[in-house]
Amino acid sequence: MPSSILIPLVVTAFLGWFLTNKLKRNPNLPPGPTAEPLLGHLRLIPSQGQAETFHQWAKIYGDVIYLKVFGREMVVLDSFETAQELLEKRGAKYSCRPRFVIYEIQGWIPSLTFFQYGDKRYPKHRKILQQYFGRRESLAFQHVLAEEASLLAKNLMFSGKGKHFRFVHRFTTSNIMRAAFGHPIKSDDDIFLKLGMNTSHVMNHSGPPGNTPVDFFPWLRHFPSWFPGTYYAFKAREGHKTIRQLYDIPIQHVEDQMRENAVERCFASDKLKELRENEDSQDPERLTLDDVKGAAATIFSAGEDTSYATLTVFVLAMILHPECQKRVYEEIQSLIGHDRLPELKDREALPYLECVLQETLRWHPTLTLGVPHRVTEDDIYQGMLIPSGTVVIPNVEGMSLDERVYANPKTFDPSRFLPKPQGRGEPYFTAVWGFGRRYFEFINTALLLLMIHRQDMSVTKSLYYSPLTYCLSTGPGRHFADIAVWHAMASVLTTLEIRPAEDDEGNAIFPQVVFTDGLISQAVPFDFQVRPRSEAAQDLLAQIDA
Repeated sequence: MPSSILIPLVVTAFLGWFLTNKLKRNPNLPPGPTAEPLLGHLRLIPSQGQAETFHQWAKIYGDVIYLKVFGREMVVLDSFETAQELLEKRGAKYSCRPRFVIYEIQGWIPSLTFFQYGDKRYPKHRKILQQYFGRRESLAFQHVLAEEASLLAKNLMFSGKGKHFRFVHRFTTSNIMRAAFGHPIKSDDDIFLKLGMNTSHVMNHSGPPGNTPVDFFPWLRHFPSWFPGTYYAFKAREGHKTIRQLYDIPIQHVEDQMRENAVERCFASDKLKELRENEDSQDPERLTLDDVKGAAATIFSAGEDTSYATLTVFVLAMILHPECQKRVYEEIQSLIGHDRLPELKDREALPYLECVLQETLRWHPTLTLGVPHRVTEDDIYQGMLIPSGTVVIPNVEGMSLDERVYANPKTFDPSRFLPKPQGRGEPYFTAVWGFGRRYFEFINTALLLLMIHRQDMSVTKSLYYSPLTYCLSTGPGRHFADIAVWHAMASVLTTLEIRPAEDDEGNAIFPQVVFTDGLISQAVPFDFQVRPRSEAAQDLLAQIDA
């Protein structure tokens, strides 16, 4: 069909669909700011600081706010109680996800990240990962995480100016690589690091997951690259080779190591062994190679996860509040002295260190807009209609600023969690770990809000976020991430004093309290320095094998 005929037909069909959706308005919808014709709330949402804006709107409209952008209905939840009621207690209605057409084109193997709610494969894949990253199972990795944390402290002590966060990133990535593939990251030239970077590049050109024109209109995937709306389908086809490498190279590496009996026990080696032992089984629920590859790739893709972002916030807080890191150091020394680093068995006996970790999670949640959910059927909450298909966004940052729960919420104050009279007995901020039955899932519809940066259907690179990175930051993987971050904080604060960078004249350069936008938010890059706490601490780190 000639383009002179095809384009008008497509445009007409789109406008018909768009206007039909826009003209619908139910008076029982939750309150929200007044929308503009056609654009809805698009121009009312700022290009930066959406979570803070939603929180301010909640003070006017309440904890349930209705928004509509490009015909997509959204509801923002600004209180923990409301999110818990809808996403937890009514979880059966709020556990759906969209179809990711772009990822299908790229060649992703179906896995836990992509399954629809109710898919029969979902329980099997969840069990596969639960066996390794549940609360009890994560304890098996504590020696690996402790080893990597001690190496992090050593690398920080000996690293040059401007390289500190490079080692923090290596720490978070190496944890996952060892758990998934038995492969520690030893250098910046590591093939696994490069594969991760290539994968990030592909994902960076995938558009907002679930919200590209091709996701809205799957038939666009069959049109040539010059046709309007097909850009992301074209880029997805370009990235197909890299995604195949993501599935094949790590598994091939583990198989090679297994043949040489040189593999460290890990997720992939155990599952490959299980696969071989049951290869003659006729059980339709048996493990397949695609199951192993899909689950392993999900773990691999979580290499650059929220743990890194959390540690950037931690470092920032320690620089700005040296009295907090000093108090942790003194607490640790009074318990274990100078001869060793803290171990997980010491955790309950180090309450202030725990408070520092919990306050880091609350002071600036790295998942500011949480994990959005989709409603599968109409629901009524306090007389308000939440229509089927609505994307429900828990405003995690807004919850962390709830003055009804946290006094002076913008102040970094670990003692807030201590029981009275030492503290205020405020609750830990559990909203950071998400809500609902499907912590693993990610519906990136919230990225639609971030398109406002350009007022069109494009998204800047800084707004990129992969759904796979939720693997180890939420759900069963939350326990793995929690232990890893605890070990990092404990090892660093036992041996090092985190200090601001200095200029040529020796004046301290304190970083600003500024965070990146996007669904993963971290401290804006800054430089810092460390100093050994004592000669004993320096000697302790010197004994660690690199």
